[in-house]
Amino acid sequence: IQSRSLSLGSWITIGDNKVAEILCISGFDWLAVDLEHSIINIEKAGDLIRIISMNQITPLVRLTNLDENLIKRVMDAGAGGIIVPNITAREQVEKAVSATRYPPIGNRGVGLDRAQGYGTKFNEYLDWQKEGPVVIAQIENISAIKNLKDIFSVKGLDGFLIGPYDLSCSMGIPGDFNNPKFIDTVNLILDIGKKAGLAIGTHIVEPDLNLLKESIDKGYNFIAYSVDIRMLSNEAIQARRFINNKL
Repeated sequence: IQSRSLSLGSWITIGDNKVAEILCISGFDWLAVDLEHSIINIEKAGDLIRIISMNQITPLVRLTNLDENLIKRVMDAGAGGIIVPNITAREQVEKAVSATRYPPIGNRGVGLDRAQGYGTKFNEYLDWQKEGPVVIAQIENISAIKNLKDIFSVKGLDGFLIGPYDLSCSMGIPGDFNNPKFIDTVNLILDIGKKAGLAIGTHIVEPDLNLLKESIDKGYNFIAYSVDIRMLSNEAIQARRFINNKL
């Protein structure tokens, strides 16, 4: 992720260990455990983080909100980084970055849990947390646009992820992704992000390889490809349609 080369991940909203294992076997670079729009609790998030990391894949956590205590807990559980929803100001990013690092770099409390090898790998983790935690800002409100240059200039921010549905809703055109105003806004975000040297992120909600190719062609290099529930639903619906057409 931090190399800025193409990085492909996916989204976990089903709190089942097998789902995480299946997506790990699929070979994604990272998997994001979604705590914002799912019923996954902190204990189950810890299970999923462990499974993902044991498969040599980077476990990220999409937070419910910018909560320093939640950041500390998921990082101690072994998360490789965080995705922070609804970033609209520089100060929010500074707070998020600080919450992933120990003093004097940040303000994260020091604990001994899975991330630190339950105390056996504290020194290794101490070195890693200086630069290692991934911090991704979700840009999903029109009010963030005027602050983008400041937001994207924060040291420790690795990239951003455009939230298309929330962004379009904040513009008064919910789900209208072909609206010229929406397209212009996304292009502006991309332009400022590229100039800042960040990982450029988008979420392709529906499993569509054509959209994946289009996203790569547009310059996105941090791509969340679909989500567990949509991949499952999509395959089931396609099978049913195929049978219906044959009957």
